[in-house]
Amino acid sequence: MFIAMNRFKIKCGSESAFEEVWTNRETFLEGVAGFNGFELLKGSKFSEHTLYATHTAWASKQAFEDWTRSEAFRKAHVGVGSTKELYQGPPELELFESVLDQ
Repeated sequence: MFIAMNRFKIKCGSESAFEEVWTNRETFLEGVAGFNGFELLKGSKFSEHTLYATHTAWASKQAFEDWTRSEAFRKAHVGVGSTKELYQGPPELELFESVLDQ
């Protein structure tokens, strides 16, 4: 299994707007080869931001990389910069390969 995670620092007071963007967003992930699941996670609240993460699970690193070069990826990311006022800095991408699958 391969996990791609984006961490977001969302400005305090913008949490509902951020969650609405993700709730209503078309991801174009259904039917993509190797895609196993998606989660939006809400983390700790700090004085200036609330931490969020998106978590996508893939059958392999290759499946994830193939998706990043696909039309589905391009369609899913149209207009991404239009909500940048919600963020405290850019998202941070973290990639993980499974060592132990149970």
